[in-house]
Amino acid sequence: MKTKSNNEWIAICAEHDLTPNAGTCVQFKEEQVAIFYCLRSETLYAVANFDPIGQANVISRGIMGSIQGKTYVSSPLYKQHFDLLTGECLESPDHALKAYQVRMVNALVQLKAAC
Repeated sequence: MKTKSNNEWIAICAEHDLTPNAGTCVQFKEEQVAIFYCLRSETLYAVANFDPIGQANVISRGIMGSIQGKTYVSSPLYKQHFDLLTGECLESPDHALKAYQVRMVNALVQLKAAC
């Protein structure tokens, strides 16, 4: 389900494909992207699924949480915390996940295509 819409937003999955407060892995172009939906704040996050420390596509299997007001995902491999908004590793700022612009329109989750 990859349809291009106006303003270079690309639909990658439907709302019903998401599990609240957990990750969902989707294909976006040639990359795996982990989509997280925080039910309490009704916020979507999208980061690369590739863990730069563990060297595996596992971020979507991580556990969501919050530290000092930052929503994070904890890597299932070595437990580093990655800020879901920026992708920055909270324990090791020299490591980061690519973060994507994400939105929901008409029950479709969309990512912003790179210009």
